[in-house]
Amino acid sequence: MAVKIRLKRMGQKKVPFYRIIVADSRSPRDGKFIEEIGTYNPNTDPSTFKVNEELAKKWLANGAQPTDVVSKIFKLAGIEK
Repeated sequence: MAVKIRLKRMGQKKVPFYRIIVADSRSPRDGKFIEEIGTYNPNTDPSTFKVNEELAKKWLANGAQPTDVVSKIFKLAGIEK
């Protein structure tokens, strides 16, 4: 099973808010997921994010692959692979 760390879209139309989740790569974007590890809000200036570092490091150590946007968020948060 390929596990990815990616964004789940929440919020109203044209006002997106994202949750950073760990999910099976075959599941849909807003579908079933394994665990929620943080949030990302691009609507604020500057964009805000909150990441549970322990859970993120645990999933990266277990082989979960972050998407491009999530890997940039992890770099800003100081979480390295």
